[in-house]
Amino acid sequence: MCPLARPECDRGHAGPTRGAAAGARRPRVKKKARPRLARSEEVTRSEEVTRSEEVTRNEEVVRSEEVVRSEEVTRNEEVVRSEEVVRSEEVARSEEVARNEEVAQSEEMATAGLSVTVTHSNEKHDLHVIPQEGCSEPVVQDLAQVVEEATGVPLPFQKLIFKGKSLKEMETPLSALGIQNGCRVMLIGKKGFLAKDLQAEALCKLDRRVKVTIEQFMKILEEIDTLILPENFKDSRLKRKGLVKRIQAFLAECDTVEQNICQETERLQSTNLALAD
Repeated sequence: MCPLARPECDRGHAGPTRGAAAGARRPRVKKKARPRLARSEEVTRSEEVTRSEEVTRNEEVVRSEEVVRSEEVTRNEEVVRSEEVVRSEEVARSEEVARNEEVAQSEEMATAGLSVTVTHSNEKHDLHVIPQEGCSEPVVQDLAQVVEEATGVPLPFQKLIFKGKSLKEMETPLSALGIQNGCRVMLIGKKGFLAKDLQAEALCKLDRRVKVTIEQFMKILEEIDTLILPENFKDSRLKRKGLVKRIQAFLAECDTVEQNICQETERLQSTNLALAD
């Protein structure tokens, strides 16, 4: 019986061995749950990253819009500058055309002269007035000289009237007064010569007028010197040069007239001294 009971003892002994083997299994380890605070921090960081990316995109959009606006402003400025250049060129061309027309008219008047009718008392004189050498058109003084030759009335004694207005300014062009071909001018004055006691006074007045004229010409030259013309305005530069030469010729004539006045004044003074002795 004993041999038969051993297996039972063996089985009783083997039981604890299986239990020990079963107990030797690794127990299940529960995963540790992440704290809620860590998850909220991750969400916050992801939101911050998203916001920063949106801010970056917005900044890029703003910069691109600013670039586009600056390019548009630059294009507009270029268009405005080009339009201004075109307008300035058009104005310059129109001014040149106007000056050319004025020069052509003055040249025609200088070559052809001006025909007027002068009435004096019961006399009528058809006169042809030609400008002096170096002048572009006849002035009141040219008319007065022709009237003196035709009527015998000295220039200081003349009173020329056109349309109710007295022609007093000797250097005024006749065209500026509205005097054209066929116009009628009235003369008031007596024939004769200037008295000796008035000759010196007349010479002094003439000398002052010549000096004023010289000052005016000098001012015109100064104004011309201040003009700055681009290099491509060749016609304007040539016309300016011609105008300067013409004014210089006027100044030379004024100097000659002034010298003649001084000589005549000295002659009158010497004559008066001789008569006094």
